[in-house]
Amino acid sequence: MESKKIIELIIDENDLQTGIHAVSIVHSPAIEENFIALSKHEIELKEIDTEKKILMGAALIPNKQILRADKDGNGYYIYFSDQTVKQASELFLMRSNQNNATLEHNEKLQGMSVVESWVIDKPEMDKSKEYGFNLPKGTWMISMKVNNEDIWKDVKSGKVKGFSIEGYFADKYEMSVNNNVINQLKELLK
Repeated sequence: MESKKIIELIIDENDLQTGIHAVSIVHSPAIEENFIALSKHEIELKEIDTEKKILMGAALIPNKQILRADKDGNGYYIYFSDQTVKQASELFLMRSNQNNATLEHNEKLQGMSVVESWVIDKPEMDKSKEYGFNLPKGTWMISMKVNNEDIWKDVKSGKVKGFSIEGYFADKYEMSVNNNVINQLKELLK
């Protein structure tokens, strides 16, 4: 049996294009974790039994190997270190991307916003446990407010089940090769 290449994806701090630009609502998330829909929450003020319309789930799980295929159909795995997950989650908010959402990575969505974001520090004591998640330390969790009736119908019907990130990342191996070449050129030019 042929072993597949495993590639660590990282954020190139010299390239402002790298990082997560949007969160997509999808039927089959690559990280294989579905979100939960928070609804039927009793609000103690005037609106009793109104739906919160908030989705909660994992956006990225550190060191989880995700199967991908190149243009020729050759399979390989990608993964993100816990350091890259943390960095990506911070940059996502710092760059004001919390209102960028798509459906199945194709259609831009309106009325969707990440309203809560955290990285699991102590899995046994994390808020995510209260909602039935059992995820490792370093997982980036998000809660997304859904003010889009069509998407909320898709959530309730099970048509969409999880989050998938959209962004650009550097390949750690390629980055190290490129940095070595640059460093060698610098030495020659001295």
